[in-house]
Amino acid sequence: MSDPKEAPIRQLFFRFHRRFPYLPMPSLLEYFAIFGGVEEGIRFDFFEDLEQSVERIFALEFEQSSLWVEPAYLNEDPYRSLLTAVARGDGKMHGVFRRARLGENVGGAILDEMVRRKVLRLEESRETPLRPHPGRPIRKELRRYRIQGKIRFRRPFDRFWFGFVEPFRRELERGESESFMENYRQHRERAFSLVFEQLSNDLLELEFARRGDPLLSKGSYWDRYSEFDLLAHTQTGHLVLGECKYTGRPVSAGELKKLREKAETSGIRADLFALFSRSGFSRELHQRKERDLMLFELKDFEVLLEE
Repeated sequence: MSDPKEAPIRQLFFRFHRRFPYLPMPSLLEYFAIFGGVEEGIRFDFFEDLEQSVERIFALEFEQSSLWVEPAYLNEDPYRSLLTAVARGDGKMHGVFRRARLGENVGGAILDEMVRRKVLRLEESRETPLRPHPGRPIRKELRRYRIQGKIRFRRPFDRFWFGFVEPFRRELERGESESFMENYRQHRERAFSLVFEQLSNDLLELEFARRGDPLLSKGSYWDRYSEFDLLAHTQTGHLVLGECKYTGRPVSAGELKKLREKAETSGIRADLFALFSRSGFSRELHQRKERDLMLFELKDFEVLLEE
């Protein structure tokens, strides 16, 4: 079997499903967001829910779970600082270096090593460089603005480890799990939302391949004005803009309005707007017959599990 660190997110998700085929889609997404990439070494108790599994594996069995971090020196500074900054922030490169308190030379060298070792990957910005009009200077508020890429983990497990587990290492080594579990309960949706966004991009790719209009590019998009979970170009020239909502309530028409307004602010002329929702959509949004609107619910993600 090939190295899981080489595989794109969809392949990792498929492997996880093959290992735990009994998990329904809502649970599959959440278990994968925490344990994706190390599933061969895990066992789940049939009578446990996800929260109980998290406490057992990362607290009661901390010594064993720490072995899944490879190589082991990633748990030591300066690697730990950089990886924790990636996991707990928005991933923008220079922000990561500042948060990790690393200069750009040192931070860049560590990042290069982590990319070579396939722990991290770099997602380049697709923002158009700012070019002043001839004879007109760049506005003062934009002079210090820097276009920058984002740093992403390849395995969901590594992102969860450095975002949720490593910051509580000392307590967990002593067998104390209270602070770790409290933080997990308060912020767990942050662990799930990025994986949901990444799989939504893959779902959109499959949808347009089925339509006979394959995507030429996909991924998140950010510029000086806003951020979007998804921006894709199709072979026939359509631009698709999307948002992914991993919340416990149906997505309303207000979210579509916000997306359209963000697009206008960023000067993006989208041909299609795609919304992805964990909890479905409001009746009003379902009843709208707008030709430029695409809606995807959890049941639509089943196609990612087909060989």
